[in-house]
Amino acid sequence: MRLAVVAAGFTPGEADRLRRAMGAWRRQGLLRAFGDKLVEGMLARGYDRAFADALFRQITGFGEYGFPESHAASFALLTWVSLWLKRREPAAFLVALLNSQPMGFYAPAQLVADARRHGVTVKPVDVRKSDSESTLEEEPIEDGSRIGRRDFGRGGPAVRLGLSMVAGLPSAAIERVLAARAERPFLGVDDCRRRADLNPSEAALLARAGAFRGLSEHRRAALWEATTPPDEAELWRSGGGAGLMKDPLPETVCAPDRVETVVEDHLSLGFSLDAHLLVFLRETLAERGAVPTASLSRRPDRSHVAVAGLVLNRQRPATASGILFMTLEDETGHANIIVRVREQERFRSAVLGGRLVLVQGRIERAHGVTHLLASCVFDLSDLLGDVPHASRDFH
Repeated sequence: MRLAVVAAGFTPGEADRLRRAMGAWRRQGLLRAFGDKLVEGMLARGYDRAFADALFRQITGFGEYGFPESHAASFALLTWVSLWLKRREPAAFLVALLNSQPMGFYAPAQLVADARRHGVTVKPVDVRKSDSESTLEEEPIEDGSRIGRRDFGRGGPAVRLGLSMVAGLPSAAIERVLAARAERPFLGVDDCRRRADLNPSEAALLARAGAFRGLSEHRRAALWEATTPPDEAELWRSGGGAGLMKDPLPETVCAPDRVETVVEDHLSLGFSLDAHLLVFLRETLAERGAVPTASLSRRPDRSHVAVAGLVLNRQRPATASGILFMTLEDETGHANIIVRVREQERFRSAVLGGRLVLVQGRIERAHGVTHLLASCVFDLSDLLGDVPHASRDFH
């Protein structure tokens, strides 16, 4: 700004607009409007044209990557503090991120998975123990020699998922559950439903999320109790429904299998603490030639391979000449995918809309980072059925 005023005769207001144009790197061409005025102003003050042109080229070049020092310092401080917290207090770091959703690059599923990989214990939603938001729970340390020591999350507090993570559960229902629990512990699903004044829909949401654990035999039993009219449920409990009935549940209400449990978790929370979805699809994916993503780092550079995974995010940076970057996740880890413009056009539907995709390509490894350069991309989203999964896209 000082240079524009002194060397080219800009007013302070014009110099400020020049500064703003330099900072608007997403809007190409704004600086060109100042080129003639800057150069002509410098020529009028005796500067050589070649020098004036070179100076404007420097200003233009800086505008493509320059960043305010105050902003850079602020971001650096935030990054340093975040890294310190993630390394020293990973459970607290996870709780803070979960309670700040929606935000950032990663969804709760990836945040929870990363924390668990680093030793943080994550506990499920539970009407007996969960607050509205996710909280910390101190974990007992069996080995006394570990007191005061932490290896990432190991030895630190656990994370208890909050009731607010149950999709569709109204905040008013959460408040009633917490208020009723504060009076005295729940004795069962029906006790919770009655004292918290939960309607069948609200109680069903909690049951499907597994939030009645410890109050019922299993998730299906909890759902039956949550949605059966109180008088009818009481009749079954007393044996009056069938005269000779001893079991408080109808015989058709059997325990769910693991697949059903994981699917219900995804429908309710967006992820499961029990297993990754692709555990149950691994055989099918292997039949289609897909290897686990964790194996990519062990395969030779420039070798050809296929992987399949849930699409976590898509990015198309302005400086990447149209190249699209995708991150896939399976039960073993992540894969970084590079999709060139030609492949984007050939496999547009799968690349831009697939929830679960299979990618064939060539391994590209540089500086310890492994990417897969895509040659073919296929949409396998139909294998997920009705299980919701949405990527976070930036393009």
